[in-house]
Amino acid sequence: MHIRRMISAAGLTAMAAAAVLTGAPAALVAAAPGASCYDPAAAGTADARSRNGSAARHDPNDLTAAQVAEREKDFAARVSARRATADAGLQAVITIPVVFHVISEDGTQANGNIPDSWITNQIAVLNAAYAANTSFQFSLQSIDRRTNASWYPIVYGSSTESAMKAALRTGGDGTLNIYTGALSDDLLGWATFPTGSIGTYDGVVILDQSLPGGNATNYNLGDTATHEIGHWLNLYHTFQGGCSTTGDSVSDTPREKSAAYACPTGRDTCSQSGVDPIHNFMDYTYDSCMYEFTAGQATRMLNAWNAYRA
Repeated sequence: MHIRRMISAAGLTAMAAAAVLTGAPAALVAAAPGASCYDPAAAGTADARSRNGSAARHDPNDLTAAQVAEREKDFAARVSARRATADAGLQAVITIPVVFHVISEDGTQANGNIPDSWITNQIAVLNAAYAANTSFQFSLQSIDRRTNASWYPIVYGSSTESAMKAALRTGGDGTLNIYTGALSDDLLGWATFPTGSIGTYDGVVILDQSLPGGNATNYNLGDTATHEIGHWLNLYHTFQGGCSTTGDSVSDTPREKSAAYACPTGRDTCSQSGVDPIHNFMDYTYDSCMYEFTAGQATRMLNAWNAYRA
């Protein structure tokens, strides 16, 4: 999974102890600072987007080199088995059905029950973001509203998150289930990576106030969802792997040593050619700073769709 914000060490330990992720694509384990919080033996991993100014700077959902190597080995085998090629079908439009699960504490907008207009605007943001360089578009199938105080806020890696998804997730492997609400630990969102066995834990969780119309300053233009869906389609952070030769496993994203925040024009943290990809949807910059996927990322997403979700 992926997370767009940071979790404190204390919060991570508590959640790891409480996590009961039956059918989940990733299992939380207690981790020391700098270590992975995922079990490499689990079926998959998760990730999250962090805000600028978060108290904790370590993203417990960044993958280790060993985890990336394991995922890439499986991905390559599946692409080969499907006889997918680098440019196969890039001109075709793949329309992904989307189900929104709106989680509220008490049925009020202040506590999660966001209006339909925010959701339709979010779909428009996704379609604009993915239209530029990818094969994907998104079609809203339904909005499922649930008032359940035990699910609110949505607590990352918890047994209640797992139970919520098991109760609500609908559709097949290619149906995008998005869960909105207040989130634990000052998170913006998280998502599951695709695996060979997609279960009820699969999907994307985003802060309700990050949708267009929300009040998450600098992160309320809808690109937390853009970012998290990138993970759902098998993209890593642009800073995955740092300045290593493999980086984020995409050849045309310049290497980046660490996450970028705000919009630091000209930032260049690696000796390889190219300044940091701060405008890429898979970095941590402000929504207003993000506007692109690369051709290599588009190809990777398409091949992952064919390998895991088609």
